[in-house]
Amino acid sequence: MGEDGDRPGDLMRRQEAERAGWPFLVLRDGEGAQRIIRLGDATERVVMGRRPTCDLALEWDTRVSRVHAKLERVAGEWALVDDGLSRNGTFVNGNRVTAQHRLSDRDVMRLGHTYIQFRSPGAAEQPTMPGSEPVTPDHITEAKRRVLLALCRPLLAEPGRLGIPATNEQISAELHLSVEAVKAHLRDLYRRFDIGDLPQNEKRTRLARLAMQAGLVRPGDV
Repeated sequence: MGEDGDRPGDLMRRQEAERAGWPFLVLRDGEGAQRIIRLGDATERVVMGRRPTCDLALEWDTRVSRVHAKLERVAGEWALVDDGLSRNGTFVNGNRVTAQHRLSDRDVMRLGHTYIQFRSPGAAEQPTMPGSEPVTPDHITEAKRRVLLALCRPLLAEPGRLGIPATNEQISAELHLSVEAVKAHLRDLYRRFDIGDLPQNEKRTRLARLAMQAGLVRPGDV
């Protein structure tokens, strides 16, 4: 979905989809291959689930329900709908969707272990709200970047796969820091990335993915 797992030609295909101006979805299948699904004018609904007959069949992900959620066009815009169809829930930017959520350009949906980015390159630019500026390398100290790199190392070692970030103990051993020091760095990073309110078991993975998407750590850093 992002540059961290790119294969030859992936970036070019995303750029071609952007130039076409249609809304589209970007995801990686069970083999880590990029898939782009265009949402054209004739498309009003996309049913997503593990069942092969779904419009977007995520057959490789056992955490996805047979019929999990759907995308619907509402007044010219796209919304994600999960009205109780899924067993494990559907998330947008780390927040669980309990009914309907209108999608904005670059929103990231999660169904099971599968991440799907929504792109709407023709949408009007929205003003940046206070506190929502992207985190850049200039905002991160070298010490925190080392913590991020250690956190992401298991994912960077196998690009394109949805691995599990390093534990506090693993980061502590690699960087020769106390576990409490690692936790303090991570708490500050959660705050900087505005994900401090997420459930504890989601924050680590979300932080790792955001750090890679922002280019703060890259596969070449391993």
